[in-house]
Amino acid sequence: MKTTMSRFQIHDDLTAPDGSLPVLRGALATGGQLPNFLGVLAGSPAALRGYARFRAELKRGTLGRATLERISLAVAEQYGSAPGIALHSRTARSSGLGLDEVAKAREFDSGDPKQAGLMRYLKAVLDGEGGPPMYLHEEARELGWDDEQLIEAIAFASLEVFTAMLNVAGDVPIDGSVEDSRTLRAA
Repeated sequence: MKTTMSRFQIHDDLTAPDGSLPVLRGALATGGQLPNFLGVLAGSPAALRGYARFRAELKRGTLGRATLERISLAVAEQYGSAPGIALHSRTARSSGLGLDEVAKAREFDSGDPKQAGLMRYLKAVLDGEGGPPMYLHEEARELGWDDEQLIEAIAFASLEVFTAMLNVAGDVPIDGSVEDSRTLRAA
């Protein structure tokens, strides 16, 4: 049996650099379990603090949880981030998205016309050189997305791109799978 191991150390509150401890302890207090991604990110206190601040501010934005989950799923799929796909498939369901919407989100789509317009726009933002075509920007606005929401969606997508890139570059295991590798290393 092959055990997945991260290329980066997955820290916890016992191994993390001192500068990462306040953020990790806060994450443990609110979530109960530390995601592998945050354990890896703890290896750089500056990156962890920046990520935590950026995510906290965006959570206070105008976009709903289901919209954020759609964006997260699409970006995780685009980058082939197995931990992101696994996590956001679960959290999307708990935010009210059905299985069909989870599948569509992974393809930058939705059965809801307004959500589909935003997803097409973001796909073009992430795929294209020189920005998305003007017609996609105008379509998103005509569907009811205002400038604040479009900017937040781009900002959130960029945060998810960072998350996916670190998961892929670090070969970060899906949450729950690292305990086996920690046990094997200790044995």
